[in-house]
Amino acid sequence: MFDLRLIREQPDRVRESLRRRGDEPARVDAILAVDEERRTSLAELEALRNQRNTLSKEIGRMKDEAEREAKKAQVREINTRIDGLEKIVHDAEARLNDLLAVMPNLPDEDVPFGKDDSENVVIKTVGEPRPFDFEPVPHWDLGPALGIIDFERGIKLAGSRFYVLAGAGAKLQRALIQWMLDVHLAQGYREMYLPFMVREQIVFAAGQLPKFRDNLYHDVERDAWMVPTAEIPLTGLHADEILDAKQLPLHYVAYTPCFRKEAMSAGKDVRGIKRGFQFDKVEMYKYCLPENSPAELETLRENAEEICRLLQIPYRVKILCTGDLGFAARKTYDLEMWAPGCNEWLEVSSCSNVGDFQARRANIRFRREAGAKTEFVHTLNGSGLALPRTMIAIMENYQQKDGSIVVPEVLRDYVKMEVIR
Repeated sequence: MFDLRLIREQPDRVRESLRRRGDEPARVDAILAVDEERRTSLAELEALRNQRNTLSKEIGRMKDEAEREAKKAQVREINTRIDGLEKIVHDAEARLNDLLAVMPNLPDEDVPFGKDDSENVVIKTVGEPRPFDFEPVPHWDLGPALGIIDFERGIKLAGSRFYVLAGAGAKLQRALIQWMLDVHLAQGYREMYLPFMVREQIVFAAGQLPKFRDNLYHDVERDAWMVPTAEIPLTGLHADEILDAKQLPLHYVAYTPCFRKEAMSAGKDVRGIKRGFQFDKVEMYKYCLPENSPAELETLRENAEEICRLLQIPYRVKILCTGDLGFAARKTYDLEMWAPGCNEWLEVSSCSNVGDFQARRANIRFRREAGAKTEFVHTLNGSGLALPRTMIAIMENYQQKDGSIVVPEVLRDYVKMEVIR
């Protein structure tokens, strides 16, 4: 949940941050109005409860029956007013929580201002696109020709935006997942194998609900949600816990399939395997002390970049501008790999510092020492990397003139082959 105290104490700062995001600053005024209504009613309610308690004590000491009945009548009238105020306070709290639940996180001061993704800033490009002596083939032609991607049977099984990986294609995908996990384990992460479905409060805690409800798959009968990313259960791992500062930082890595309706991307990237309703991803996640989260973000990005470097595929790093920043993020780096067949840069990772945004929603706190006041941890998340776009980049960068695909050297021990023919 967004920090209400920050809105009360620094409303102008919050309004300006929303404006930089391209959001509506009037959100602040709506929240303050409901908060004032709740606080005023709550103060009146507490005064009436105190008055009732005083009258009740007086009634207990009274001898005169007429006076007792008069006081009792006063108490009954106060009870009626209390009942009405309790409903007003309850309704105001519900409206306030609803408003706070859809308040986005505030961008860090060093996040560049911009209106949308066209104004994201490329901060570095690593590697040069490979020169081809033939016209590079896009993966949607390359895969079926090799028999490693079957679009028709994917559609037959599940409908549009599904596909089947076959033979060496399935093996390459599995090898990538295992290799990525091994790389991140060597970087100091602890692997977690997680449920692929979670309870609603876990999805809320990660910031996916209520804003992205239409983009998520929901099992109504069990009231469980299929994970759109391992970030969600990784956030929920320590929900409602108080950690010892000595435990921090905690670095986790997990593989999960991811399920998204892609409701917000209708008509985009419908060809090939760039954007599907189900895909695989290896996710890194961090819990840390608040003062360390900026440095942890830089390390997170470097950890994701190492995957790109080891695969020897050209990539670039962007810092997202305020207008393209995710709902929960304070600052985000995107990593994009070059895909010569598609002739475009494909996003394969987003690395974000979320600050205490998710920790407040999940109630994840820590103590610096015994008896100290609890504080909210900071959390960070980053893809390391997302599939299948990494698969696309491998297929298109390592393709040969005869239609075969050379397996990247770092994956050969996993795939047990050098060339996919």
